[in-house]
Parts: sequence; C-alpha cells; structure tokens
Amino acid sequence: SAAAEQAADMKTHHLQKISPRFEYPVVFARGLFSPDDDTLRAVLEPRVEPRPAPALVFVDAGLLPHYPSLTEDIARKFRAESRWLHLVCDPIPVPGGERIKNDYRLIMSVVDACLEYRLCRRSLVFVVGGGAVLDAVGFAASIVHRGLRIVRLPTTTVSQGDSGVGVKTGMNLHGSKNTIGTFWPPFAVISDLEFLATLRAEHWISGAAEAFKVAVVRDSAFLDFLCERAGDLRQRNEAVMEQVVMWSARLHLEHIRSSRDPFEMGEGRPLDFGHWLAHKLESMSGFGMTHGHAVSVGLVVDLTYAALRGWITVTDRNRVVRALSRCGLPVSSPLLLERQGDGRLRILDGLTEFREHAGGRLVLIYPDGMGRLQLVYEVDHVLLEQAVLGVVRGGALIRE
Repeated sequence: SAAAEQAADMKTHHLQKISPRFEYPVVFARGLFSPDDDTLRAVLEPRVEPRPAPALVFVDAGLLPHYPSLTEDIARKFRAESRWLHLVCDPIPVPGGERIKNDYRLIMSVVDACLEYRLCRRSLVFVVGGGAVLDAVGFAASIVHRGLRIVRLPTTTVSQGDSGVGVKTGMNLHGSKNTIGTFWPPFAVISDLEFLATLRAEHWISGAAEAFKVAVVRDSAFLDFLCERAGDLRQRNEAVMEQVVMWSARLHLEHIRSSRDPFEMGEGRPLDFGHWLAHKLESMSGFGMTHGHAVSVGLVVDLTYAALRGWITVTDRNRVVRALSRCGLPVSSPLLLERQGDGRLRILDGLTEFREHAGGRLVLIYPDGMGRLQLVYEVDHVLLEQAVLGVVRGGALIRE
C-alpha cells in the first residue's frame, strides 16, 4: 500500500536547521517618565499585542534615594498609556548591584511575581536599573514560560553603553561571575540619559572602561576621542559621557550583529577584551570592586601582555593606560599578587574559568594593532605572569 511504501521510506536520521530572527530597537531618550514624553509609546505601542499588554515593572532600589518619586512617576506614566499598556501592580523595587545576582532567592522572587500576576509570553517585563538588575531580572523573566518580553531601561554608563544592549542574562553562583544565565534578547532597550547625572563617581566612570575596551579592538577613532577627553570624563562632563555611551552602544550592537553568532554557539565571541581577568578580580574582591574598575585593571594587564607579544606598540599601550588613569580608573590592584598554595598566581585561574564559561576552548580577544581585533587560542603563561607582576610593580613597559 501507499502507506506501507511511505513508512518504508522514513529516514532514521534528520538534520534540523533553524535560524531564529530577533529584532529589537535601542533608543536613547531624556525624561522618559515625564508626562509630556512619548518615547515609550512611539517605541513600544506599534509592537505590542494584544492591547492593553499586561506589564510588570521592577526598579533598582539604588535609584530611589536619588529619585524618591520614581515609582510613582512610572505608575502615573503607565496609567496614562492604559490604552495599550496595563500595569498589573505598582512598580516593585529590587536590590541593586551584585547583591541581586548573588542571591537566588531574589531571582525567584521575580519569578514568583511574574507568576502571581499571571504574565504570559506576550506580557511585558520592564526593568529599570543598572547592569546587575538588568541581568538578574532578565534571567528570571527569561525562564518564566520559557521567555517573557523584556524591556530594558538601563540607568548606568555601563548598562547604557554595553551590557544593556546585548542578548545575555545571568546570575552569579559559587563565587563566579555569570555562572548561570540565558541568551534572551530584549524586546526593546530604552536608555534615559538623565539618570547618569546622579551616579556615584565609581559607577559614573565605569562605563568609560567598557568604552576603552571596545575602542581598543574595534575603533581607533573612538580610542583617540577617549584619550583626548579622559579629563572631561573624570570631571563629569555629561555631554562627553553621553557621546561615549552612545558610541560604545553602537559598536557593541554592530559586533553582535556582524558576528553572525550572537549566542556564541560556535567561535563567536563577545567584546570581552580584558574580561577574563576582570571577572576573576570581581569574585576575588567578594564583588566589592565595581565591574568597570575590574575591567580597567584587566585592560591594563592585557594591553601589557599584547605589547610583550608585539601585537601593539609600547607607546600605544602606555597611551591607553595613562588615559585610563586620567579618567580616574584604577590601573592595578594588590589582589593581582595573591598566590595559591602551590605558588601560582590566583588571578590566572580566571583563564580556566573563562574557558569553561566560553564553551571548553580558550578563545580570547586581543588587539591586532589599535582598533583591530584578533582571536587568540593559546596564552604564554610565563609572559602573562610577567605582565601581571609588571603592572603591580608600577606599570610595566612605561619606558618607551
């Protein structure tokens, strides 16, 4: 029979190929929650269905001392948009900084809220805050019903210029950075530049570290701009910082888009120059060191190693290190000298952790000349230790 013939032709092996398509707007604005601003409506309403879409808002509690009426302003704004948006409850404050990423109970409290208010895959979860809150709440929302629509509203220089525009979520576990997480692109990213004005000094300047990172390996013109305006960044020139975060965000978006491997299933790499050391340094500090400060130290060590390998000139290395210092960023840390019981530098364990995190094969990004990147698969550990020790002892290779 035809059915028997069809059954006989059934294959026992199949190769399934799927290419999911993601699109999300990234917008910079001012006064997002003011009554006369229409950014939320312009960006989101055309993409939302059904209407009104149920919405839950989580707010970084660290913002509230600076903006005491923030939750009320958000609620008022959302009520004014009730034709297409339904706020299911008052905005929910959550702890900011690495605390939320270190506490699984806080992550589950976000999951519980999403379930309590019966959100579905077409509901919206708004996250207002810094990178850690975006990571943690984004992770929680990404595992509810296998993924809710997340609208990120970054409020720091790091999150507006880097982490907030990417496709990752995560939390820390067992003292390691981003041990658990998902690849889950946001539904939209809307950055209100006015939030930058009240950042503490260490958080204000942290975004500059990520900007230097991307400039060194992607854009020499941006690097020139950063080196020239380092003093302005330290002096909290808001116009210059706004240029920095927007330029940085564009470069990160271009890298994610052009890599053709945004979920890093193959050899696609994020722009994580200096981050193998930065993540380890953060965990060694008990997460007391800000991410931007750790990145700055990581950049100095990796720039030193790159100069020792001949990939960049000593002059270029020194120029960037001096600019980082002029910004007010650290260029060394006593933690770099900590050793294991067998005498090995503890910081070098960051390479092993980074390899495990990246898929079992060590793949590092280094500059190939300033403004260009290369992938590096092997590290000269003797030379790398020389770079680390040289940085601690006063800045290796300062002599040109």
